[in-house]
Amino acid sequence: MELDLIGKHVLISGGSRGIGRALALAFAHAGARVLACHRDPSPQADRLAAELKEAPGEHLLVQADVTDPTQVDRLLGQARERFGGLDVVVHNAGVISHVPFAELEPEEWHRILDTSLTAAYLLVRGALPLLGPGASVIAVGSRAARAGIPLRAHYTAAKAGLEGLTRSLAKELGPRGIRVNVIAPGVIDSDDTKALPAERRAELTARYSAMTALGRLGRPDEIAGAALFLASGLSSYLTGQTICVDGGI
Repeated sequence: MELDLIGKHVLISGGSRGIGRALALAFAHAGARVLACHRDPSPQADRLAAELKEAPGEHLLVQADVTDPTQVDRLLGQARERFGGLDVVVHNAGVISHVPFAELEPEEWHRILDTSLTAAYLLVRGALPLLGPGASVIAVGSRAARAGIPLRAHYTAAKAGLEGLTRSLAKELGPRGIRVNVIAPGVIDSDDTKALPAERRAELTARYSAMTALGRLGRPDEIAGAALFLASGLSSYLTGQTICVDGGI
Protein backbone atom coordinates (compact mmCIF):
# COMPACT_ATOMS: atom_id res chain seq x y z
CA MET A 1 0.00 0.00 0.00
CA GLU A 2 1.30 3.46 -0.92
CA LEU A 3 0.45 7.07 -0.14
CA ASP A 4 -1.72 7.14 -3.30
CA LEU A 5 -2.09 10.94 -3.36
CA ILE A 6 -1.45 11.46 -7.07
CA GLY A 7 -4.29 13.50 -8.55
CA LYS A 8 -6.01 14.04 -5.20
CA HIS A 9 -7.63 17.44 -4.65
CA VAL A 10 -6.48 19.12 -1.44
CA LEU A 11 -7.67 22.31 0.27
CA ILE A 12 -5.40 23.80 2.96
CA SER A 13 -6.22 26.81 5.15
CA GLY A 14 -3.47 28.89 6.73
CA GLY A 15 -1.08 27.84 4.03
CA SER A 16 1.49 30.58 3.55
CA ARG A 17 4.15 29.94 6.20
CA GLY A 18 5.46 27.52 8.81
CA ILE A 19 3.44 24.33 9.02
CA GLY A 20 1.00 25.57 6.36
CA ARG A 21 3.77 26.10 3.84
CA ALA A 22 5.20 22.66 4.61
CA LEU A 23 1.75 21.11 4.14
CA ALA A 24 1.16 22.78 0.78
CA LEU A 25 4.56 21.80 -0.59
CA ALA A 26 4.40 18.24 0.76
CA PHE A 27 1.03 17.56 -0.86
CA ALA A 28 2.13 19.18 -4.12
CA HIS A 29 5.29 17.08 -4.30
CA ALA A 30 3.30 13.95 -3.41
CA GLY A 31 1.32 14.42 -6.62
CA ALA A 32 -1.83 16.09 -5.26
CA ARG A 33 -3.42 19.24 -6.67
CA VAL A 34 -3.35 21.92 -4.00
CA LEU A 35 -5.57 24.92 -3.31
CA ALA A 36 -4.12 26.76 -0.30
CA CYS A 37 -5.25 30.01 1.24
CA HIS A 38 -3.72 32.73 3.39
CA ARG A 39 -5.30 35.70 5.15
CA ASP A 40 -2.91 38.61 4.50
CA PRO A 41 -0.49 39.56 1.74
CA SER A 42 3.09 38.82 2.81
CA PRO A 43 6.53 37.95 1.45
CA GLN A 44 5.96 34.41 2.76
CA ALA A 45 2.80 34.10 0.65
CA ASP A 46 4.65 35.37 -2.42
CA ARG A 47 7.42 32.87 -1.78
CA LEU A 48 5.01 29.94 -1.46
CA ALA A 49 3.15 30.98 -4.62
CA ALA A 50 6.44 30.86 -6.51
CA GLU A 51 7.37 27.50 -5.00
CA LEU A 52 4.02 26.00 -5.93
CA LYS A 53 4.48 27.17 -9.50
CA GLU A 54 7.75 25.25 -9.60
CA ALA A 55 6.19 22.09 -8.14
CA PRO A 56 4.83 19.48 -10.55
CA GLY A 57 1.11 19.72 -11.24
CA GLU A 58 -1.49 22.47 -10.96
CA HIS A 59 -1.70 24.42 -7.69
CA LEU A 60 -3.14 27.70 -6.49
CA LEU A 61 -2.57 29.98 -3.50
CA VAL A 62 -5.36 32.48 -2.84
CA GLN A 63 -6.15 35.11 -0.24
CA ALA A 64 -9.11 34.27 2.02
CA ASP A 65 -9.97 34.92 5.65
CA VAL A 66 -11.53 31.66 6.85
CA THR A 67 -13.22 33.39 9.80
CA ASP A 68 -15.45 35.19 7.28
CA PRO A 69 -18.32 33.00 6.00
CA THR A 70 -18.51 34.94 2.74
CA GLN A 71 -14.83 34.42 2.03
CA VAL A 72 -15.08 30.74 2.94
CA ASP A 73 -17.94 30.37 0.46
CA ARG A 74 -15.81 32.05 -2.21
CA LEU A 75 -12.86 29.79 -1.40
CA LEU A 76 -14.98 26.67 -1.66
CA GLY A 77 -16.46 27.99 -4.88
CA GLN A 78 -12.93 28.13 -6.29
CA ALA A 79 -12.37 24.54 -5.16
CA ARG A 80 -15.58 23.47 -6.87
CA GLU A 81 -14.74 25.33 -10.08
CA ARG A 82 -11.15 24.20 -10.19
CA PHE A 83 -11.43 20.61 -8.94
CA GLY A 84 -15.09 19.63 -9.04
CA GLY A 85 -14.70 18.04 -5.61
CA LEU A 86 -12.27 17.59 -2.75
CA ASP A 87 -10.47 14.54 -1.39
CA VAL A 88 -8.67 16.23 1.51
CA VAL A 89 -9.41 19.28 3.65
CA VAL A 90 -6.69 20.46 6.04
CA HIS A 91 -7.63 23.19 8.51
CA ASN A 92 -4.33 24.69 9.62
CA ALA A 93 -5.27 28.35 10.11
CA GLY A 94 -4.65 29.53 13.63
CA VAL A 95 -3.34 32.41 15.72
CA ILE A 96 -1.88 32.62 19.20
CA SER A 97 -1.29 35.24 21.86
CA HIS A 98 -0.08 35.19 25.46
CA VAL A 99 -2.46 36.98 27.83
CA PRO A 100 -3.13 36.52 31.58
CA PHE A 101 -6.67 35.21 31.92
CA ALA A 102 -7.74 38.13 34.11
CA GLU A 103 -6.71 40.47 31.29
CA LEU A 104 -8.17 38.44 28.45
CA GLU A 105 -10.72 40.65 26.71
CA PRO A 106 -13.69 39.21 24.77
CA GLU A 107 -12.32 40.55 21.48
CA GLU A 108 -9.09 38.58 21.88
CA TRP A 109 -10.94 35.48 23.06
CA HIS A 110 -13.10 35.57 19.94
CA ARG A 111 -10.15 36.29 17.63
CA ILE A 112 -8.36 33.14 18.72
CA LEU A 113 -11.47 30.92 18.90
CA ASP A 114 -12.80 32.18 15.56
CA THR A 115 -9.56 31.45 13.71
CA SER A 116 -8.78 28.01 15.13
CA LEU A 117 -12.22 26.58 15.88
CA THR A 118 -15.09 28.47 14.25
CA ALA A 119 -13.17 28.57 10.97
CA ALA A 120 -12.92 24.78 11.08
CA TYR A 121 -16.71 24.60 11.43
CA LEU A 122 -17.20 26.98 8.49
CA LEU A 123 -14.67 25.23 6.28
CA VAL A 124 -15.74 21.64 6.89
CA ARG A 125 -19.47 22.41 6.83
CA GLY A 126 -19.09 24.27 3.55
CA ALA A 127 -16.90 21.54 2.05
CA LEU A 128 -19.32 18.68 2.80
CA PRO A 129 -20.99 18.76 -0.65
CA LEU A 130 -17.52 18.41 -2.21
CA LEU A 131 -16.44 15.43 -0.10
CA GLY A 132 -17.16 11.85 -1.09
CA PRO A 133 -16.37 8.39 0.28
CA GLY A 134 -12.69 8.08 1.12
CA ALA A 135 -12.25 11.78 1.84
CA SER A 136 -10.06 12.86 4.74
CA VAL A 137 -10.51 15.92 6.95
CA ILE A 138 -7.49 16.92 9.02
CA ALA A 139 -7.30 19.64 11.66
CA VAL A 140 -4.00 20.93 12.99
CA GLY A 141 -4.41 21.19 16.74
CA SER A 142 -1.81 21.43 19.47
CA ARG A 143 -0.38 19.46 22.38
CA ALA A 144 -1.45 22.47 24.43
CA ALA A 145 -5.01 21.15 24.29
CA ARG A 146 -4.06 18.32 26.65
CA ALA A 147 -1.23 19.93 28.58
CA GLY A 148 -2.81 23.30 29.35
CA ILE A 149 -0.47 26.28 29.22
CA PRO A 150 -0.60 29.43 31.36
CA LEU A 151 -1.42 32.66 29.50
CA ARG A 152 -2.98 30.68 26.65
CA ALA A 153 -6.42 29.76 28.00
CA HIS A 154 -8.09 30.97 24.81
CA TYR A 155 -5.65 29.14 22.54
CA THR A 156 -5.88 25.95 24.60
CA ALA A 157 -9.67 26.08 24.58
CA ALA A 158 -9.72 26.50 20.79
CA LYS A 159 -7.42 23.55 20.19
CA ALA A 160 -9.28 21.38 22.70
CA GLY A 161 -12.48 22.31 20.88
CA LEU A 162 -10.97 21.01 17.64
CA GLU A 163 -10.45 17.62 19.25
CA GLY A 164 -14.06 17.46 20.44
CA LEU A 165 -15.37 18.60 17.06
CA THR A 166 -13.26 15.95 15.37
CA ARG A 167 -14.55 13.10 17.53
CA SER A 168 -18.16 14.10 16.85
CA LEU A 169 -17.66 14.59 13.12
CA ALA A 170 -15.84 11.28 12.80
CA LYS A 171 -18.93 9.48 14.11
CA GLU A 172 -21.38 11.58 12.12
CA LEU A 173 -19.51 11.48 8.82
CA GLY A 174 -18.10 7.97 9.13
CA PRO A 175 -21.16 6.37 7.49
CA ARG A 176 -20.42 8.54 4.45
CA GLY A 177 -16.87 7.18 4.30
CA ILE A 178 -15.31 10.48 5.44
CA ARG A 179 -12.53 10.29 8.03
CA VAL A 180 -11.77 13.14 10.45
CA ASN A 181 -8.59 13.40 12.53
CA VAL A 182 -6.41 15.90 14.39
CA ILE A 183 -2.65 16.35 14.28
CA ALA A 184 -1.37 17.81 17.56
CA PRO A 185 2.13 19.24 17.10
CA GLY A 186 4.52 19.77 19.95
CA VAL A 187 6.99 22.65 19.84
CA ILE A 188 7.89 23.26 16.19
CA ASP A 189 10.83 25.30 14.97
CA SER A 190 8.78 27.36 12.53
CA ASP A 191 8.69 30.97 11.37
CA ASP A 192 7.58 32.28 14.77
CA THR A 193 10.50 30.77 16.67
CA LYS A 194 12.98 31.76 13.97
CA ALA A 195 11.76 35.37 14.21
CA LEU A 196 12.67 35.59 17.90
CA PRO A 197 15.84 37.44 19.00
CA ALA A 198 18.80 35.04 18.98
CA GLU A 199 19.14 34.88 22.77
CA ARG A 200 15.42 34.25 23.30
CA ARG A 201 15.33 31.62 20.56
CA ALA A 202 18.33 29.81 22.06
CA GLU A 203 16.68 29.84 25.48
CA LEU A 204 13.40 28.50 24.11
CA THR A 205 15.14 25.82 22.05
CA ALA A 206 17.20 24.63 25.01
CA ARG A 207 14.22 24.56 27.39
CA TYR A 208 11.86 22.63 25.13
CA SER A 209 14.55 20.33 23.76
CA ALA A 210 15.29 19.27 27.35
CA MET A 211 11.59 18.45 27.84
CA THR A 212 11.36 16.36 24.67
CA ALA A 213 12.35 12.70 24.41
CA LEU A 214 14.06 13.24 21.05
CA GLY A 215 15.99 16.20 22.46
CA ARG A 216 15.06 18.75 19.80
CA LEU A 217 12.25 20.85 18.39
CA GLY A 218 10.13 19.51 15.57
CA ARG A 219 10.22 20.62 11.95
CA PRO A 220 7.21 21.75 9.89
CA ASP A 221 7.85 18.98 7.36
CA GLU A 222 7.44 16.40 10.13
CA ILE A 223 3.89 17.66 10.69
CA ALA A 224 3.32 17.52 6.95
CA GLY A 225 4.45 13.89 6.93
CA ALA A 226 1.71 13.00 9.40
CA ALA A 227 -0.83 14.85 7.25
CA LEU A 228 0.20 12.86 4.16
CA PHE A 229 -0.34 9.66 6.15
CA LEU A 230 -3.79 10.76 7.36
CA ALA A 231 -4.78 11.82 3.84
CA SER A 232 -3.77 8.53 2.29
CA GLY A 233 -5.11 5.01 2.16
CA LEU A 234 -2.45 4.01 4.67
CA SER A 235 -4.76 5.37 7.38
CA SER A 236 -8.03 4.11 5.88
CA TYR A 237 -9.27 2.67 9.21
CA LEU A 238 -8.19 5.60 11.36
CA THR A 239 -10.73 8.26 12.31
CA GLY A 240 -11.72 10.35 15.31
CA GLN A 241 -8.15 10.35 16.56
CA THR A 242 -5.62 12.90 17.72
CA ILE A 243 -2.13 12.08 16.48
CA CYS A 244 0.48 13.75 18.70
CA VAL A 245 3.56 14.66 16.67
CA ASP A 246 5.57 16.06 19.55
CA GLY A 247 8.90 14.26 19.83
CA GLY A 248 7.78 12.72 23.12
CA ILE A 249 7.29 15.92 25.12
